[in-house]
Amino acid sequence: MGASIVQLKCLSHTPLRGLNDPSPNIVAEVNQVIASVRADVEQFDPELIIVFAPDHYNGLFYDLMPPFVIATHAVSVQDYDTLPGPLAIPADMALDLVRHVMDSDIDVALSHRLQVDHGCTQILEEMTGSLTRYPVIPIIINSVAPPFTPYRRVRLLGEAVGRFIASLGKRVLILGSGGLSHEPPVPLLSGASQEVSEFLIAGRNPTPEARAARQARTVAAGKIFGTPDCSLTPLNAEWDKAFVDMLIHGRLQEADHFEIDAISRTAGRSTHEIRTWVAAFAAMAVQGAYTGRCDYYRPINEWIAGYGVVSAEPASA
Repeated sequence: MGASIVQLKCLSHTPLRGLNDPSPNIVAEVNQVIASVRADVEQFDPELIIVFAPDHYNGLFYDLMPPFVIATHAVSVQDYDTLPGPLAIPADMALDLVRHVMDSDIDVALSHRLQVDHGCTQILEEMTGSLTRYPVIPIIINSVAPPFTPYRRVRLLGEAVGRFIASLGKRVLILGSGGLSHEPPVPLLSGASQEVSEFLIAGRNPTPEARAARQARTVAAGKIFGTPDCSLTPLNAEWDKAFVDMLIHGRLQEADHFEIDAISRTAGRSTHEIRTWVAAFAAMAVQGAYTGRCDYYRPINEWIAGYGVVSAEPASA
């Protein structure tokens, strides 16, 4: 068995894409970049995708909130017009990955029946046009429900996954979904009303009306985000660019010193979705020296996202 050949793509996701768009020229820019990186994926033709993704209180709740979850079976909740149906997960390989990560001294939860949301499915749709075109193993990293595991542990998780990837002898695409600076109106359990607390603790399978109301709140926030009428933390392009530069140049251990509260204040509470990017790049780094590049960056208030697209491939390529 030869060495695995690995490529990486990290993309911001936004539930507001298509629902509260910026100007047509910016939408066209983003569409062009996504088409370009998707063409890279088409040419690479992966035999396996590993996707590091967050959840937004759709599959995981405070009745049991693990830092990390690997799934052997997962189905889309179809939020924000994302594709329906199950992911094409090779269950035995996913179990092997769980065992490998545990043997690497990283505690990870296992799910044989996970629900995943746009944080996992949007990137699959944008990179492959489908949830089932390629075998995929989703790894969910808690990024919106405090308290969070330290970034050091996220990096170590990524390295453990990277060693597993290296052992496969396959073409593997690593995806990281989330970020960058980002604060949509996601509620906090601390100080929440009884109704909101109940949702955050056990809000699975909401009614269509409840899901529509949740979507409407996010769209409404997007319409005023970045204005004096909005109390949410504004986008922080300087922070975003410094973070991307850290990844591209392989300075991943700097993430070990990230302070969770400081990031929340500086770039927004949901910026912690960048944990998926840290894990993805850590998995990539295990394969050897890599060449990274920023394919696109623009702060887009309408999408409540410092919107970025980053790629990496082995330096030898």
